Amino acid sequence: MTIADIADAPRHFLYRPGLLTPDDAKRLTSQTLHGCDDGELYLQYSVSESFSFDDGRLKNASYDNQAGFGLRGLSGEATAFAHASEISADAIRRAGETLQLLDPQKGNHPSSPLHTNRHLYTEANPLTLKPFAEKVALCQKIDAAARARDPHVCQVSVGLSASWNVIEIVRPDGFVAQDIRPLVRLNISVVVEKNGRRESGFYGFGGRYLYDPLFEESAWQKGIDMALASALVNLEAIPAPAGEMPVVLGPGWPGVLLHEAVGHGLEGDFNRKGSSVFSGRIGEKVASEGVTVIDDGSIPNRRGSLSIDDEGTPTSRTVLIENGILKSYMQDRLNARLMGMKPTGNGRRESYVHAPIPRMTNTFMAAGQDDPAEIMSRVKKGIFAKNFGGGQVDITSGKFVFSCTEAYMIENGRIAAPIKGATLIGDGPTVLNKIAAIGNDLALDEGVGICGKGGQSVPAGVGQPTLLVEGLTVGGTATE
Repeated sequence: MTIADIADAPRHFLYRPGLLTPDDAKRLTSQTLHGCDDGELYLQYSVSESFSFDDGRLKNASYDNQAGFGLRGLSGEATAFAHASEISADAIRRAGETLQLLDPQKGNHPSSPLHTNRHLYTEANPLTLKPFAEKVALCQKIDAAARARDPHVCQVSVGLSASWNVIEIVRPDGFVAQDIRPLVRLNISVVVEKNGRRESGFYGFGGRYLYDPLFEESAWQKGIDMALASALVNLEAIPAPAGEMPVVLGPGWPGVLLHEAVGHGLEGDFNRKGSSVFSGRIGEKVASEGVTVIDDGSIPNRRGSLSIDDEGTPTSRTVLIENGILKSYMQDRLNARLMGMKPTGNGRRESYVHAPIPRMTNTFMAAGQDDPAEIMSRVKKGIFAKNFGGGQVDITSGKFVFSCTEAYMIENGRIAAPIKGATLIGDGPTVLNKIAAIGNDLALDEGVGICGKGGQSVPAGVGQPTLLVEGLTVGGTATE
């Protein structure tokens, strides 16, 4: 294939006359990775933009584009990795010198991933399909509408962002896979003030599609309503109680607790190294009956979805826990090979600068049979955690502390006064075994998740139905 063959395709961002051709990439990858157990050449072109609208005016507008490659060779457990922001045959050749540090084991050579023609999202570039002025105007409209919605609104912040990535993965046996990935997001934050007290509310949504859904008035008006409602509720909130009590977790975004406290412990690297509480426990009961946890990177248009992962493996629906029994782990190629398992399409990297590691995509708990209202009626005194903010988690143990951004007391089976300052304290494995009811109202988050691990951040999705957890420690500020 020549440069002329790809001149009208997105691949022309990766291959340029006089620098690199697709045939060059195949030849150099074969040469530099000869004798390695595994590895790949990862090419990437990325463009992104963001708009920040605050205090009634545009505070920041940014645009960035970058291109580069990462070259990785694997031998046993050892990894050699080099990257550069110049995509050229000379740069790849120089990077290949790094791989000479490896001591090839000539062991098990896994086959390349299966090819897929699946496209889970559009290949169009969202950045180019809306004029700059329309993007700014959208932020202005949201700001004005939010300020007009309620007299207590004193500050509004709007964030609009998009990115578009063209990637290509080349393996030494000639395997080539491409993916073109759009991503958009809209954030709305509202601050309200009453009698000298200020509280905030937030709503965001997005996914792997174009800007159009974000520009629909019904969508951003809903965003304003949700952010404002949360802020106004918090104005009336009383100090949260402290102690061990039943906790009802709402559907959707509260699944971030599952993601952090349980999901990371089900990733292959932690289990191969024996540092996860789930290590060596496949086939064992690790959760209450009825608990099924799934990671699925193949859901169309979702923020955490990928047609292929960053090693070229098609993403899949991986059942991690089924009816309380541990079934599998999330695997990249390296850890799957060393554990004698199959890759699950969870090899992910932040960019060409990073080597792939096993990461979640869209991780959620499957729906149960219980009616959410009936679940609530079981609780004589407890709290309902509708939304979460930040938290701290020890990945290997699953111990966590999460702060609630919107929560309520439950009294005699009914939602009562809103509370503030509530934190949930515990550990993921214990919580899994304290789940007493699973709602039939599974919801995925609205598309704002960002997952951090090993110094890398990637977009991710979470979700769950309404859950009743018996005996979760609540940290609060109320005094008796």
